[in-house]
Amino acid sequence: MLKEQQRDLRSLARRFAERELLPGAAQRDRERRFPRQAFAGLAELGLMGMLVPAQLGGMEADHVAYVLAIIEVAAADGAASTALQVHNGLVCGSLCRFGTEDQQQRFLRPLAEGRLLGAFCLTEPDAGSDAAALKTQARREGGKFVLNGTKHFITSGGTADLVIAFAVTAPDAPKHRVAAFVVPTATPGYVVSQVQHTMGQRSGDHCEIRFENCEVPADQLLGSEGQGLEIAFASLELGRLGIAAQSVGMARAALDAALGFAKRRHTFGRPIIEHQAIGFRLADMATSLKAAELMVLHAARLRDEGRPAQQEIAMAKLFATEAAEEICNAAIQIHGGYGYLEDFPVERIYRDVRVCKIYEGTSEIQRLVINRRLMSEPNYSSIGE
Repeated sequence: MLKEQQRDLRSLARRFAERELLPGAAQRDRERRFPRQAFAGLAELGLMGMLVPAQLGGMEADHVAYVLAIIEVAAADGAASTALQVHNGLVCGSLCRFGTEDQQQRFLRPLAEGRLLGAFCLTEPDAGSDAAALKTQARREGGKFVLNGTKHFITSGGTADLVIAFAVTAPDAPKHRVAAFVVPTATPGYVVSQVQHTMGQRSGDHCEIRFENCEVPADQLLGSEGQGLEIAFASLELGRLGIAAQSVGMARAALDAALGFAKRRHTFGRPIIEHQAIGFRLADMATSLKAAELMVLHAARLRDEGRPAQQEIAMAKLFATEAAEEICNAAIQIHGGYGYLEDFPVERIYRDVRVCKIYEGTSEIQRLVINRRLMSEPNYSSIGE
């Protein structure tokens, strides 16, 4: 049973997404155009700081309300939902948990109020799932750090006003070698070196970023030196919950499209939904979607209760992302040849959802996380007690 605030936030996000995001999603995809104006509208509704405390300019929603909002945005535009959950979960989340009071006032408040858009600079050309293998360097010089290195696949990298950047400060340290920094993108030495043209989520502004002698004041160090991986992993847990939620939203949009088409399309004198092959496939799609949604909501509730949720979030991301791809694939099959045309939304949704099994921890990484927990427990029944 949802609480009133949760239902209200879901309705707010749905109305906005259907009115402001959905109508232009296909055109933005073709033009590879980031919906910056729509983000101004999201800011007016308070959706740029959903998990941020009210005293810092946020909405102070719970995690269940947050994932419900992400689902609604994703159902309209997968690319927009990625930028939104990166901003809320990774960037605002990092500053909420690890930022100083000064950093929260200078950076988190304008992010939560939507005056700034945030991005998360972790992945590198040779360091994706292995975050400990970062090569970007941060050399301390008096009261500043000088960053040099390259980041890869950075969502909103060319559009963002501020990034959380991760770099090595102690190359010879076996463990605590990585630090996190708050870097406004107007800082000299922050360079958008390439816009990366992806298969899906084409309006999402994915970029390669270079730091070229980028000077960052020491008071913009997030947390302490050597705390970077802790910050990254803590943020990625919330990010994975957001990806699971957006997968549910995109899968729901694909199922709705397939269901509508199956009711309109006639073969052999009747709607194709009445053919058992199509009807059973739709039933399987709906069942998988419901299971994914319930897993996402369960993991979010655990976060709201302050209980450990790493295992459940990994399971939710694994199941939801893989189920979403299967649902979108089935939606194309139900459309037949029409599903292969850009004129029909399932073509775009399928491309948009495919990356969800890759970023912020591939399906293989989620299985690794789950299996580690299984190895540490005497039996499955002890997990979650």
